[in-house]
Amino acid sequence: MQMIVILVFAAVCAVLGYRVISAVPPLLHTPLMSGMNALSGITLLAALALLGSEQGAAARALTVAAGVLAATNVVGGFWVTERMLRMFKHSRRTGAEDNAHD
Repeated sequence: MQMIVILVFAAVCAVLGYRVISAVPPLLHTPLMSGMNALSGITLLAALALLGSEQGAAARALTVAAGVLAATNVVGGFWVTERMLRMFKHSRRTGAEDNAHD
């Protein structure tokens, strides 16, 4: 029963994420991505908690798959966010250097 709840929750999050992201301008993707990363973090924690419980082989395989997918989303989200922040710092630094030379 727990596996079904987590699977439904993950499916609903995926659909909602797609619908929300497709309806907003690209400028707002980063804050929305942070929210989806939080949901993926919850999914990852739930998968880790379920791995400790007694379950069949099929349920364990689904749990591992959910954990891997959620972890991939979390890591990818942090990677993209860090990359964007690096670009922002670079452009700010460049602007300050330009003003210093004037």
